[in-house]
Amino acid sequence: MTQPHPSRRKVAIGEKLRGESKVRTIPLVNEDAPLRKPDWIRVRVPAGGKIQKVKNMLRQQKLHSVCEEAACPNLPECFSHGTATFMIMGDICTRRCAFCDVAFGRPNPLDPEEPANLAETVENMGLNYVVITSVDRDDLKDGGAQHFVDCIQAIRQRTPKVSIEILTPDFRGCLDEAVALLSAEAPDVFNHNIETVPELYKTVRPGARYEHSLKLLEVFKQHNPHLPTKSGIMVGLGETQSQVESTLQDLRAHQVDRITIGQYLQPSPHHAPVARYVHPDEFNQYAELARELGFSSIASGPMVRSSYHADLQHQGVNVGVKEK
Repeated sequence: MTQPHPSRRKVAIGEKLRGESKVRTIPLVNEDAPLRKPDWIRVRVPAGGKIQKVKNMLRQQKLHSVCEEAACPNLPECFSHGTATFMIMGDICTRRCAFCDVAFGRPNPLDPEEPANLAETVENMGLNYVVITSVDRDDLKDGGAQHFVDCIQAIRQRTPKVSIEILTPDFRGCLDEAVALLSAEAPDVFNHNIETVPELYKTVRPGARYEHSLKLLEVFKQHNPHLPTKSGIMVGLGETQSQVESTLQDLRAHQVDRITIGQYLQPSPHHAPVARYVHPDEFNQYAELARELGFSSIASGPMVRSSYHADLQHQGVNVGVKEK
């Protein structure tokens, strides 16, 4: 008997869908051969055993990193320096974003030990700055906001001098409740990625709404005017320069302070294709516009990602940008 395709049957709790099974329901066009990567898209793997040491530490504490789960090209560099972007609430997402390699499915219940394990790992790694992100958890009433709070509290109890940046989902359906929870135990930096221009949301980020993400950033800032807000956008998905510029203007209009701009890289042949590789000169043009718009900190470059050198950005260093 022929078994139904995973995207057409009820997925079991804890089952992971990746690649074609994950994005099958999204109208993507991947008929052309993939573009050849230019010289400026290069991943250098440092020598030494630091990468495996970080991986082993994460396994021992039953923790996940977006570096591994989303196949981030900067993993070798970050892990070799003993840093990682922690991904809480499991490794299964409730959204089918066409750009992301994190598995889709019905997540397992939250691990009540995760906040303590995370805090212990942050201490053992000797971190001064930590970025915490998560999968989307549309199955939870508060979208996982309380779990973020629990992790923030656990880290601050154990290592109070560590600066904490959270990169959150959009809390669709529970925005006000989530902002209230996160404002009561606020991070040092609040980050939520706009990801792409609104014209591409239908195919690239079908489970989200552009205006909702802008509202989340604005509402958090209204509740916490003294804290920096941050967002990120990928380019190379088929957007135009004017659309990117308009998105940057929208972010500033919604009081976003910091911005990251990086090249989209296709995680598998089944994901959204790379429409073009953006030249470094164009990234510098976007950085110049971001300066003019009033962003306080800018990371713009082909290999820039949401949390790439986030500690430096927190110090006011513009990452990947040619300084004047």
